[in-house]
Amino acid sequence: MGRHKLKRFAENAVAYNVIEDGKPNWLTIKGAWAAHFGNNNPIVVELGCGRGEYSVGLGAAYPHKNFIGTDIKGSRIWKGSKQAIDQNLPNIAFLRTHIQNLDQFFAPQEINEIWITFPDPRPKGRDERRRLTHIRFLEMYYELMQPGGIVHLKTDSTGLFRYTLEVLQAIGVNDLVHTEHLYQSEFANDHLGIRTHYENIWEAKGESIKYLRFTFNGKPVLPDDFVPTPYPGFGTDADTE
Repeated sequence: MGRHKLKRFAENAVAYNVIEDGKPNWLTIKGAWAAHFGNNNPIVVELGCGRGEYSVGLGAAYPHKNFIGTDIKGSRIWKGSKQAIDQNLPNIAFLRTHIQNLDQFFAPQEINEIWITFPDPRPKGRDERRRLTHIRFLEMYYELMQPGGIVHLKTDSTGLFRYTLEVLQAIGVNDLVHTEHLYQSEFANDHLGIRTHYENIWEAKGESIKYLRFTFNGKPVLPDDFVPTPYPGFGTDADTE
């Protein structure tokens, strides 16, 4: 392990805005985020936050909301944590965990809003269950969110975007809006000009940025006969080897 990573891990270990294994609040933070922030403001969670561009950007823009970036990569979380501390943004925290373990750190209805920003699209058919918009994840989000809470997805992957739309249309959701060309759409200004590291990379390669948001219409239930439509390079193992 490089010296830079070791230094970052050491700084994470003492940063008040990083919750990770080994810290006293690691096992007690579930249901206690209001106490951590010292207020009852709405909680917004960014899944797979990477360097925390969205968590920090939105946290600076909306000081009366609390933002929690989640990622398993401690060296990436370090970047967002340091920026939040340097900018004196106490309404931002970072949780180091795998996203499938989210329900170990949030109580039912503790979250008001979720951002899924440029997740790994998991294009192989055999990896469908690992996609962050698979029904098993949607079921977990539903349990953890306040009624009427908004879920956002931002991605460069056309396959993941269309797969997600099919899932959402199959389960039936409320207030669904979507576009395959975010920055040419009416929703462009809603993002406050915030761009992630990977977004800049994909935009430079000519990929359009896709965006959707929705609210749940009751507990999500996928029809037994649901079969997603394969997209070129996405959804079948043969196409993605």
